[in-house]
Amino acid sequence: MPAMAHPHVWVAARATVLFDKAGQITGLRHVWTFDEMYSAFATQGLGKDGKPPTREELQPLAKTNVDSLAEFDFFTFAREAGKKLPFQEPSDFWLDADEKKIVSLHFTLLLKEPIAAKKAFSFQVYDPTYFVAFGFEKVDPIALKDAPGGCSASVMTPAPLLAAESQRLSAAAAENFSPGADLSSRLAPRVVVACP
Repeated sequence: MPAMAHPHVWVAARATVLFDKAGQITGLRHVWTFDEMYSAFATQGLGKDGKPPTREELQPLAKTNVDSLAEFDFFTFAREAGKKLPFQEPSDFWLDADEKKIVSLHFTLLLKEPIAAKKAFSFQVYDPTYFVAFGFEKVDPIALKDAPGGCSASVMTPAPLLAAESQRLSAAAAENFSPGADLSSRLAPRVVVACP
C-alpha cells in the first residue's frame, strides 16, 4: 500500500524585513531553500556537464512558482496590531541552485501600504494546506534592512498542539488531506518586529 502524508515539500526559510528612509516597514525579502527531493525534481534535465543549472535556466520555474503562490497569499501572513496586511505582487524573483543542486527561491513582497515601525508588526510563513512545511533557518533566520536604531526581530515558537489538534493533524495526514488553515497557522512560528 502506498504511503500518503502531508507535508510533501520542506522549506528552510530566511526573511529580511525591509524599511524605507522614513523608518516605515515596507515589506519582506524571502529566501526559501527547498529539500533535496524537490530540488532534484526541479533541476532534472537542467545544468550542463554535471554542474548546477543557472539562474537563467531556472527562471521559467521561478515564474511558475511565484505565479502559483498568489492563490495562497504567497504563504506569507503579516499583521499589524492583529489586522491582516495585504501585499503587492511579488517582485525581483529568481531561483538559484548551489553546488549540490539544492534550489532556493528569492523574492520580494512589498506591503500595499508601508506601516509605521512602532506599530505591532508580525508575520508568519506557512502553507495553509500543509502541503509544504516551512521552518526558519537555525542561524540568522531574520534580518532587518535599513531599520531605525533599536529595532529587533524575534521568532516566537508556536505553543504545543492540544490533544484534539494533534489528533486532527494525524487524521488529516493519514487521509492525505489538509488539516485546515487554522491548524497550519498554529504550527508556524511567528516573527515579531519591535521598534522603540
